[in-house]
Amino acid sequence: MTERVQQLRRDAEAQIGEATTSEELDELRVRHLGRRAELPQLLRGVAELPPDERASVGRAANEARRALEDLLERRETELRGGELERRLSEDRVDATLPGAPAQPIGRLHLLTSTRRELEDIFLGLGFTVLEGPEV
Repeated sequence: MTERVQQLRRDAEAQIGEATTSEELDELRVRHLGRRAELPQLLRGVAELPPDERASVGRAANEARRALEDLLERRETELRGGELERRLSEDRVDATLPGAPAQPIGRLHLLTSTRRELEDIFLGLGFTVLEGPEV
């Protein structure tokens, strides 16, 4: 059983080392440490093992899980830094383009906004709004 844990750890470490994108790394996290992954299943099954094997298998599985979590975290930091650098180098700023449009200054009068809100409510109920001389 301990050999299987070590084999799972070696396979996962190799695959994590070969990951080239953050998305691929997330898939590997789910594949090796997710709910249905084999390593967490082994940890759940430790209680069913004979008492003399429980300690060694549990210790090996926990060490493998911690090592994989640390490796995933370090690799994610590396990949995210590289992706940020790549994105920054690809984004070019054209200084000749006009800036963002100016933000409008001020807002509608309280009575105007209330009247528009009431019109929207009555339009939703099926009424029509007519413009004309007020009575």
